[in-house]
Amino acid sequence: MTRATVLTPDQVPAQSKQTLDMFTKNIGFTPSMMTIFAQSPIAFNAWATLLGSLSKALDVKTRDSIGLAVSEVNGCNYCLSVHSFTAQHMAKLSPEEIILARKGHANDPQRNAAVQFARKVVEKRGRVSDEDFEEIRDAGYTDANVMEIVSLVAMYSLTNFINNVFDPEKDFPPVEVAGSI
Repeated sequence: MTRATVLTPDQVPAQSKQTLDMFTKNIGFTPSMMTIFAQSPIAFNAWATLLGSLSKALDVKTRDSIGLAVSEVNGCNYCLSVHSFTAQHMAKLSPEEIILARKGHANDPQRNAAVQFARKVVEKRGRVSDEDFEEIRDAGYTDANVMEIVSLVAMYSLTNFINNVFDPEKDFPPVEVAGSI
């Protein structure tokens, strides 16, 4: 059950309206999570800015795979549904690749290293080992790329936490955490 008032797009604060309208235009509808998040213009616009900046990091398959791995670890059914949908329709990941990503892996060796590292960042709360760091560097990632992976982990965790706290209505095809994979 949703724990926040779900506003219509016309009811969100004026300072969130432009950002929300942009998402609605790009997605084709207004996800319930966004109307909940938009109730705080400060948090919503900060997240949207981070999302916009990080959409230039790495490649779309790697970003979506990281989103799936992080959402699985954080137990966010809402985000798993969103990322499964976008991974399939935008990043063109197969259903098998989506399941692999949720488990913290990928078929592509370089993407696999990024997804495994992202999962370790979440599980270890950033306290990765020297070996973990060596593995990501050996896969060809620069310090800047590692910062982007960590930033993606933080951004996806933010939406995981917002959605786990407020439990918005699921408006993407449902996906369940853990037991279903």
